[in-house]
Amino acid sequence: MKLIIVSGLSGSGKSVALNTLEDLGYYCVDNLPVALLEPLARELTAARQTRAAVGIDARNHRQDLSRFRDILAGLETQDIQVEIVFLQATDETLLKRFSETRRKHPLTSTDTTLADAIRGERNLLEPIASSATLHIDTTHTNLHQLRDLVQERLSDTRPDALSLLFKSFGYKHGLPDDADFVFDVRCLPNPHWVQGLRPLTGRDQAVIAYLEDQPPVDAMFQELCRFLDDWLPAFEKENRRYLTVALGCTGGQHRSVYMAERLGKHFAGRYPSVLVRHRELS
Repeated sequence: MKLIIVSGLSGSGKSVALNTLEDLGYYCVDNLPVALLEPLARELTAARQTRAAVGIDARNHRQDLSRFRDILAGLETQDIQVEIVFLQATDETLLKRFSETRRKHPLTSTDTTLADAIRGERNLLEPIASSATLHIDTTHTNLHQLRDLVQERLSDTRPDALSLLFKSFGYKHGLPDDADFVFDVRCLPNPHWVQGLRPLTGRDQAVIAYLEDQPPVDAMFQELCRFLDDWLPAFEKENRRYLTVALGCTGGQHRSVYMAERLGKHFAGRYPSVLVRHRELS
């Protein structure tokens, strides 16, 4: 049986992720106490359920959450393929979302502010976050984008294959929190300063032609390919299912977009699940 554990910070999109999995045909249970994870898995296996997803959050007892790694180890001794998806966002983003929706954070109280509740929740969920096989940062992601991302990254097309995501971003908007590798391409020639190219993006042919005419651009591309060719097999050997490679330039419009697109095309011929996303072009 395949079991996906969906967890994360309140306001980060856990319900959207779980609902998306339900639409994909998973048997879903939300707000499951950690102590019931093993009994539920046994019952679902006995009922010959092949795919299930459970939501686990900070409403669990602290003691139960601290036992998560031990419970996970118990599941892995059974014939169960476990994946853990952890959703997160910056404190500022979560504060804004709760303020806009006027929903109550599950850990707030008369003597606990919203900011303190968010910080406390991060600490409570650390055992799950540190065990996650897939981290999703929803800081710059809306509901529709999150639904698409969950569908694409958790598809069962090749359940044993490594799923690669190449993500472009702009340093002036902050680093992505869900990246496994971050490469800085700000040292490359910048189309921003070329007349006529500033309003375009790294997906436009004029920008592509300009960058491909710059020797340092191809040199960096070749070096990145060699690095990933050398090290991706090591991640596969460790049974990693997901890997996010982030590429950043100043604004996330030209150089990083071009490099993410080019790397995505290169590795699409070698891996069955390769995605390309551009954070600042959303």
